[in-house]
Amino acid sequence: MTRLATAVIAALVLIALLWSSIFIVNEREQAIVLRFGQITRVVKEPGLNFKTPTNFVDTVQIVDDRVLNLELDDIRVQVRDGRRYLVDAFVAYHITDPEAFRQNVSGSVTLAEENLRTRLDAALRRVYGQRSFEAALSDERLQMMIEVRDQLRPLAAQLGIDVVDVRILRTDLLPEVSQQTFERMRAERLAEAAQLRARGTQEAARIRAEADREAVVTVAEAQRDADILRGQGEADRTRILGEAFGRDPAFFEFYRSMQAYGAALEGSGTTMVLTPDSEFFRYFQESGTGELPAGSATSEAPAPSSAAIPPPAEFLAPPQGAGDAAAASGSAGSGPAATPENRGNGRLPSPSDLQPPVLPETPPAPGGPAAGQ
Repeated sequence: MTRLATAVIAALVLIALLWSSIFIVNEREQAIVLRFGQITRVVKEPGLNFKTPTNFVDTVQIVDDRVLNLELDDIRVQVRDGRRYLVDAFVAYHITDPEAFRQNVSGSVTLAEENLRTRLDAALRRVYGQRSFEAALSDERLQMMIEVRDQLRPLAAQLGIDVVDVRILRTDLLPEVSQQTFERMRAERLAEAAQLRARGTQEAARIRAEADREAVVTVAEAQRDADILRGQGEADRTRILGEAFGRDPAFFEFYRSMQAYGAALEGSGTTMVLTPDSEFFRYFQESGTGELPAGSATSEAPAPSSAAIPPPAEFLAPPQGAGDAAAASGSAGSGPAATPENRGNGRLPSPSDLQPPVLPETPPAPGGPAAGQ
């Protein structure tokens, strides 16, 4: 019985010693083996590993082998023009040298992040101090993050840490200067808008002036063409009237006089009382005799110049009140008064109305020459 108990105790002690000499490292970890507080080796590969039994001689410190993130909020930085801003950033880092990490920060992630926070704050201040605020809002922001990372890497390497990336999350104004900056930016935008409006007004005036000039040129050209066509039409009219006058001057003069009669009495509703020997009725007086007015020629005469052509009918119309004057002249003359027929309808007597009466044929005197001799 005593031997059995001794064997059991020995087995338990052996199992305990064996268990204390075994440690496992997974794929997300690194191990630092310490003997009496001194680093003997570093295990980076995952698997089953052995050390001196019990923790009195060898101890194992596990270090994270993943990429870790450190976020920094509300870091106050000052830009080149002296204004201050709040910056949020984060750092992605990886423990690449567990031995240096153990020696500098005792293998503590908290101590390591405190060191990184201080050094990142200093790097951000240096980078922002060389630039304006607008640079953090432009494409230059990427270059700023690269510069911060490059400045932080040598300092982090002393801790056994590799800085994988640095990102600037936010750049905001301080509350006390945000309103002032907003007013300044608003004034700048208003100035730009006023400048754009001035340019637009200038361009509109230029376009309007050019359009007006083109309109004046177009109207002038159209007026010129119209004057040319009007002149050609007047020339053709003068030529046609001249040719017509040259063919039969007596008829042409008669025709133009008829136009004057029509223009004088058309639509006026005026009753004209004239004496039969009035100049206005000279063609009616001569229509029964078969003779042309004095000075007329029956033969074809050469076409007169445009100055000799009688004026148009509208210039031959009697002036306003001519009918009343003529009526007064007719009532005072010796000729017969107008009949009711020609007084009511306002028209002139036709040639047949004014034709002189036909006298009876007088027989030849006795002893005179016989007819046909």
